[in-house]
Amino acid sequence: MKATCLIPFYNERERIAQVLEVICRVKNIGQILCVDDGSSDGTAEYLEAVWPQVELVRLPENQGKAAAIRHGLPAVKNDLILLMDADLQDLRQEEIEAAITAMDDHRAIDMIILRRINSPWFVRWYRSDILLSGERLIKKTDLEQVMKQRMKRYQLEVAINRYMLKHKKIVRWMPWSAMNTYKVDKLGILDGSKKEFKMYVEIVSFVGFSHMMLQLTSFTKKLRHKHEGKPAYKTRALQSLES
Repeated sequence: MKATCLIPFYNERERIAQVLEVICRVKNIGQILCVDDGSSDGTAEYLEAVWPQVELVRLPENQGKAAAIRHGLPAVKNDLILLMDADLQDLRQEEIEAAITAMDDHRAIDMIILRRINSPWFVRWYRSDILLSGERLIKKTDLEQVMKQRMKRYQLEVAINRYMLKHKKIVRWMPWSAMNTYKVDKLGILDGSKKEFKMYVEIVSFVGFSHMMLQLTSFTKKLRHKHEGKPAYKTRALQSLES
């Protein structure tokens, strides 16, 4: 099974190279598609000059992550999509390959979220390491349905979660060592904190408080997979679907 790696970005020239250096080595990625969300720092020009194997979609102005994904989706060539943020640190090739292989081995699974296990304790405490992880494997047909919802900027991940819950899709998470670059590191403490606060306000206003609590309390569980280096077992849901 080959996947398309879909990476939206906005002014990430300083960070995107360390993501692409790993992604380009992943054996089961057949297409790398980057979407420039109106960057002004020359990231797109840098990609065209240094990464010719990367396909590029460009938006004329900044519209937010959800819009970038929506514009990039028609150019996706594979049935499986790996959504990936452009500001990640410490990616591991073997973890990405294991996740794609797990989707191939467990065809009953509809989505795998790469859980950011090295996130700070307060991020793990309210499950943002899972619920808001930007790294997830999802079928193109499902993502196309998700994108029919009206959403903006920071609401993509919870919109995907809500769709999966509503349609009773099977979702699992796998450990992910990479870390994203926090807004306070990019913008400074004051502006970064304002951005973080705005993000959470937008997220909760989109799905509503009660559904956000549903996601917090009951959405998804871990997939134990043989490629993880631990004994493999199948969850009851998978066993019943495969029997």
